[in-house]
Amino acid sequence: MSSLRQKQINAIKQMLNLNQPQTKLSASEPLWKVLIYDRVGQDIISPLISVKELRELGVTLYVQLHSDRDPIPEVPAVYFCAPTEENLGRISQDFQNGVYDIYHLNFISPISRQKLEDLASAALSANCVANIHKVYDQYVNFISLEDDLFVLKHQNSDNLSYYAINKGDIKDTEMDEIIDSIVDSLFSVFVTIGTVPIIRCRKGNASEMVAQKLDKKLRDNLFDARNNLFNADVHAGNFNFQRPLLILLDRSIDMTTPLHHTWTYQALAHDVLDLALNRVVIEEQSTSGGVRAKNRSCELDSKDKFWMSHKGCPFPTVAEAIQEELETYRNSEDEIKKLKTSMGIDGDELALSMVTDNTNKISSAISSLPQLLDMKRLIDMHTTVATAILNAIKARKLDTFFELEEKIMGKATLDKSLLDIITDPETGTADDKMRLFIVYYLCNSQITDADYKKFESALQDAGCDLSPMAYIKRWKGYTKMATGTNHYKGAGTKTVNMFSKLVSQGSSFVMEGVKNLVVKRHNLPVTEIVDNLMEFKSSQELDEYYYLDPKQYKLTDIPRNRSPFQDAFVFVIGGGNYIEYQNLADYCKQKTTSGQTKRVTYGATTLNNATQFLKQLAHLGQDL
Repeated sequence: MSSLRQKQINAIKQMLNLNQPQTKLSASEPLWKVLIYDRVGQDIISPLISVKELRELGVTLYVQLHSDRDPIPEVPAVYFCAPTEENLGRISQDFQNGVYDIYHLNFISPISRQKLEDLASAALSANCVANIHKVYDQYVNFISLEDDLFVLKHQNSDNLSYYAINKGDIKDTEMDEIIDSIVDSLFSVFVTIGTVPIIRCRKGNASEMVAQKLDKKLRDNLFDARNNLFNADVHAGNFNFQRPLLILLDRSIDMTTPLHHTWTYQALAHDVLDLALNRVVIEEQSTSGGVRAKNRSCELDSKDKFWMSHKGCPFPTVAEAIQEELETYRNSEDEIKKLKTSMGIDGDELALSMVTDNTNKISSAISSLPQLLDMKRLIDMHTTVATAILNAIKARKLDTFFELEEKIMGKATLDKSLLDIITDPETGTADDKMRLFIVYYLCNSQITDADYKKFESALQDAGCDLSPMAYIKRWKGYTKMATGTNHYKGAGTKTVNMFSKLVSQGSSFVMEGVKNLVVKRHNLPVTEIVDNLMEFKSSQELDEYYYLDPKQYKLTDIPRNRSPFQDAFVFVIGGGNYIEYQNLADYCKQKTTSGQTKRVTYGATTLNNATQFLKQLAHLGQDL
């Protein structure tokens, strides 16, 4: 079964082929075209299709809709944008100015009847109706970052943030806009996948509002004979009897994980280096010769085999793996050097023509060169990324924070006093200390007022902004009344021997003073809920979850005897993170090892790292 990401790539490629299915001929001889997109379209395409692939698909030029563009005659112009007033105004202006001869208009989510009529009258008054060849609704209003990970927005994502949904003075109309926007995108996800999910959500929060509206939207579409978007799937023979489960969760289900310090490669890249749309930008150190530091952009995506196999590994393991790759590369390079020397062609190129018996060796060496060069490029890039992460770990003592938080969340005894770390100026930034304290505060129900005051003054002395605490205190009081349970089953870490491989091989990673921590496998609260709902485990907490099936005419009770789900989409409203994503991926791997097939796709309104989430909590605290 194709992943959501692959299906979205197919949809975009078909759009770039002027909405014709791709054939071998169109792939070998593409029709040249211009691509015009808005910010939303750019964010969708950027993690899916590289510039090189755009060229292969016949895109000679790609430009922002709201930029100054020169007229280009006789070339099809493919527009890919959201149907907003601003965008439609600019398209009408293009009609008026006769910028292109052939227009293919593709809207990321459906354009309303009223807006379509306005666009038609703009085309009439510009006298260019014949130039508009196609108008399409694409239903691709989401960003696929991995085969099993998607978000709704990247740029301008503040209006879907945890703050936007939970601020005290939110108007009903604003909340409706947020909910409609989420529903619109989730509808796009399932149109792209081509199946109708069964929806589970918790009663009484934003996720329930999304569930009710999405259920209605899917229902209306299924029972609309003329416009059923899920019909084609049945006719194409793709009918999937294993329907997926969509689990809608609110960020407030677990407030600790988004602030938790982390230890795996991808989550660290997000926390420390602001990984965004599968790309990190690293400022390379300036040399002593007064050369300015330059930024290096590193693509970390599914085309990179090293990234795919190590993104979920603990950081020390990654450093060792990079070192091993480097050794392999050096050995291969030495082989080629030896070959040159043994044939006496170090300086004498003519000797090549005299060689016959070594032809096989030469041809294999030549054919392996592109792979070696690519390997070298990847090793260099990962060395840059890992070094930047390592510098942050050492400067902020992130291993200490991670180990301590794991102990707090796992209810283990602490070998270090929390106050000592908060008051130590050498350990961490003010934000690191604030994150540590909030984790402690949320996981500990026995904090006395006197203790709290001690912590408060220590945090203030350490330069922390205490506004998040105003919100967190209120939130904790509210949830304690609502649930009164602690979701953390406890995990903990163990320290294994220091980095023997790295030390013995004279690595460029100087790991002294960093602990080699190994995390014990455990389920986070989100994973726990997913497991319970996929397996139909009965518990008091799960009775709190609605069961909605858009294919049923009337609301149904939860079937008691159905087999467990194999496929699930988990969607977190108010922001997700790579820690939960990785935990779900590990859960699926563990199930597969034990012979069960589980595929879980993780989605969120946006991906927030701890710094961004802490800022939102501070805003909420200041509003109180």
